[in-house]
Amino acid sequence: MNIGVAVVPHNNPLCLSLTHISSTPALPPINNPTTQGRRRNLAVLSRNRNLDYHNSDRLVISETMASKGVSPEVNTSLYADIEPYNTGFLKVSDIHTVYYEESGNPDGHPVIFLHGGPGGGTSSKNRKFFDPQFYRIILFDQRGAGKSTPHACLEENTTWKLIEDIEKLRTHLQVSEWLVFGGSWGSTLSLAYSQSHPDKVTGLVLRGIFLLRKKEIDWFYEGGAAAIYPDAWEPFRDLIPESERGCFVDAYHKRLDSSDKETQYAAARAWTKWEMMTAHLLPNEATAGRGEDDKFCLAFARIENHYFVNKGFFPSDSYLLDNLDKIKHINTVIVQGRYDVCCPMMSAWDLHKAWPEADFRVVPDAGHSANEPGISRELVAATEKMKVIIKGGAP
Repeated sequence: MNIGVAVVPHNNPLCLSLTHISSTPALPPINNPTTQGRRRNLAVLSRNRNLDYHNSDRLVISETMASKGVSPEVNTSLYADIEPYNTGFLKVSDIHTVYYEESGNPDGHPVIFLHGGPGGGTSSKNRKFFDPQFYRIILFDQRGAGKSTPHACLEENTTWKLIEDIEKLRTHLQVSEWLVFGGSWGSTLSLAYSQSHPDKVTGLVLRGIFLLRKKEIDWFYEGGAAAIYPDAWEPFRDLIPESERGCFVDAYHKRLDSSDKETQYAAARAWTKWEMMTAHLLPNEATAGRGEDDKFCLAFARIENHYFVNKGFFPSDSYLLDNLDKIKHINTVIVQGRYDVCCPMMSAWDLHKAWPEADFRVVPDAGHSANEPGISRELVAATEKMKVIIKGGAP
């Protein structure tokens, strides 16, 4: 079955195929174990709904409901700010303790948000992609990031340890299975987690695809993206002496792992500013300003660089693509900004070609950040689509 690509204009929040959400049956109990039969039903239902989204394998631009004089029934605007009803810290190893929180509906369908970086941590804005009446929204800060302790710690900090932490958190919160939502590095971790535990995942929403391949690292950190942002690149480049510019990732690793704190902070600021200044299609002062927050920068730069030096701790460069067969049955939406400089569209395209069953949504006027208007609308539309599938998949 060929699934087309929907290129979604910035003022086109949803497709006509999502007009009947309000008529779907009530959410089934979420704490009961889900059978393989139900998962197969969900996958079939998702593929059928994808046929409504995409009527051919050519590029299509979906009609807006407004142009047809139809009142949209599906929200694609970010939800209002909410506060957690539960927060806590979970000891996941002798060294690490991770922060987690829950918001929304305690009896709703669980969704776990996997933040980017690695090392980026979560924020209150991350809750706004999800209907708080329907979802039990779970956020956590990965090892060394955000409120997790010890801060910026690289010891026992690997992809596989994070996957173990996700499972420990799922067990701690008594969740049988959940929707997994992740962007940028969060998309990497979402794919790795779901490939390790496909029976625990009811769906995937992925944004700004990052497969952690050498060509992706080289593009952003070894001079490729500098062709687009030379003004932002030069301060990043100039921190490193010419004699060490053969590999910027290694040169920064030397400084971020230095015993001298000021050396660490200087490298962390330069590393973080480079990424923050390229994260949006148009300059965003609030995002760029994060490069001035030394605490955020230290965790963000040290942990990111640590993962990149170690090639994501994957056994091969194409590991995530090579293991897609384990998760192709899972309902998935992929959202990608056309002009994403941090995680260029080549990776999302490679994922789409290898996984045509997934719903692939290209936002033509967006860069990398989940907070870009077109991307945020598509992410909300994706979580709304998952509501339809989850409700319709009841036995």
